[in-house]
Amino acid sequence: MFNWLDYLAQAFVTKVIGLSMESKWGSSIHFFIYDTIKIIILLSIMIFLISYIRSYFPPEKTKRILAKFNGIKGNIMASLLGIVTPFCSCSSVPIFIGFVEAGVPLGLTFSFLITSPIVNEAAFIILLGLFGWKLAVVYVITGVIVGVLGGLIIGKMKMEKQVEEYVYNTKVADIDPKELTINERVSFATQNVKDIVKRIWLFLIIGIGIGAAIHGWVPEDFLASYAGENNPFAVLIAVVCGIPLYSNAMGTIPIAQALIGKGVGIGTALSFMMAVTALSAPELVLLRKVIKPRLIVWFVIVTGIGILMTGYLFNFIGHLLM
Repeated sequence: MFNWLDYLAQAFVTKVIGLSMESKWGSSIHFFIYDTIKIIILLSIMIFLISYIRSYFPPEKTKRILAKFNGIKGNIMASLLGIVTPFCSCSSVPIFIGFVEAGVPLGLTFSFLITSPIVNEAAFIILLGLFGWKLAVVYVITGVIVGVLGGLIIGKMKMEKQVEEYVYNTKVADIDPKELTINERVSFATQNVKDIVKRIWLFLIIGIGIGAAIHGWVPEDFLASYAGENNPFAVLIAVVCGIPLYSNAMGTIPIAQALIGKGVGIGTALSFMMAVTALSAPELVLLRKVIKPRLIVWFVIVTGIGILMTGYLFNFIGHLLM
């Protein structure tokens, strides 16, 4: 699909810059150019399509849908809505307050909060373009499972008292979403492409830059010897390293791609990506505004265990997916 882009990137490196593709600089620059253009093209096309679908699920409608479900069906619905609903760490507090105010059970709220940053349309499309449909689909499924199980466990623990009191007393305006015309939905999707690309381009460039450095400069066997599939602690180390960082899925996927290319286990790389997006320190700081430390600790434990299990699963079946 992108053979033409690979040819142009190679031509630029070898004929314009004058570097060999076998050199470290040539390999890194090619990786950077090729992945940057490829990912932006994929993002622009698919975010438009998914945003058009997303126009049918504004936050008000999402709250109303979730308020109708209980039990595991509610957790599944919350996780699925998390995939198609915009989320970032800066929106975690108002979304949490809105869900609680609407009467959405705590377990369902956490199923949404866990799944939404891990699995989104942009992450899926990049995974699809870089690794193929099997890995992308299994990643989405496992991300949803982590959200469902995490929400179920937190819901069973009856930790409503661990939510700050003011949250229950906050009244969030519930505006009836108007029905959009086709032209309005197209305009919404177009604007969403611009907004998302504008918001994530820096993370994307940094992630691709790190990935390019790993691709061109890190020896083939170096990372494999420390973070390969045979190291039983590799996934745990990846999760621990990912928590202090702040990025989104789009910024971490190019790094995961480079790590996998250097022999790091698929599950190890994806666990790192999931930890950065779901358990980042800035998100936990923001969540502290609405939930108490005990619930934050359990959120980290439950989500972390789910990510670890996903990482080991992918390392086990990774060769079947590539």
